[in-house]
Amino acid sequence: MTGDEATLKVIEVLETLSVSYVLVGSFSSNFYSIPRSTKDADFVVQLGTHSVRDVVDRLGEGFHLDPQMTFETVTMTVRHVVHVSGTPFHIEFFHLSDDSHDQQRFKRRVRVPVGSKEGFMPTAEDVIITKLRWFAKARRNKDWDDARDVIAVQGDALDWDYIHSWCDKHGTRQILDDIRRSIPPL
Repeated sequence: MTGDEATLKVIEVLETLSVSYVLVGSFSSNFYSIPRSTKDADFVVQLGTHSVRDVVDRLGEGFHLDPQMTFETVTMTVRHVVHVSGTPFHIEFFHLSDDSHDQQRFKRRVRVPVGSKEGFMPTAEDVIITKLRWFAKARRNKDWDDARDVIAVQGDALDWDYIHSWCDKHGTRQILDDIRRSIPPL
């Protein structure tokens, strides 16, 4: 099973179980910009009456839940990792947190093509805001690059007032401005 196939299977199961979700991380930045390879698919979920175990059981053979959950450090939410047998690919489930931007990003999610199906992803603006927060926290170059690529591809189509508002709240406005300056004019 490929990573894309595993991701589509997860979307199918989440929708069958009526679990609200948004596909974030590299899948969302790839959708709005220049695709890069990835070894995982990140989902923010609002499980309701279900558990991650329910989702993994429904996924079936080939999906194995890591028994050790961890915490995501930006929004301080629970993270579960599901391994896809025979591949280095894995699925990460993050519980929807009480963080104000996490909540807003979830409310603003949009339905878009994901491979041969449709699924929910954050808006381009929310991808940028999240990537900037991750860069500020962990200094991962891929987060800088992802934010830069989404900005370069989406450009004037972005709601800059919305982005500036959240960057001002998160203290990431200088990083945003530095990234924008690094993009050559057309």
